[in-house]
Amino acid sequence: MSFSKPSTSYREMEIHAASPERLVVIVFEQLVVNLERARIAMERDDVALRVLSLGRARGLLYELFATLDEHNGGPLAVQLADLYQFMLVELVDVGPRGDIKTLRKLISMATALRDGFVGAAEQVVVERRKSA
Repeated sequence: MSFSKPSTSYREMEIHAASPERLVVIVFEQLVVNLERARIAMERDDVALRVLSLGRARGLLYELFATLDEHNGGPLAVQLADLYQFMLVELVDVGPRGDIKTLRKLISMATALRDGFVGAAEQVVVERRKSA
């Protein structure tokens, strides 16, 4: 029998109990973490960590892309799809070039998006409480 780390178990419980809007925030949080790890890896010339972190970041962007609902989301969903696509293309090029400047811009974009989704998730909670 194996036991997982307490932090892993906590994260799994958080994910299983999370609302859809909280799940999006969690994905953004992980996106920012992996982009920061890639930046640190580039600064330290740690190729293995850079490749791993950028791969995870791309996977998280694909996950965000897959959650978009253009029918119900309208123009905002289309704009987010374009933004995610842009970030994915940039991530493909950032790694081989070791382009920390562009990576910092992507981190800034992901952080701003995360913060926006945090605010939106908080607003959803407020609205649910009002209607309950």
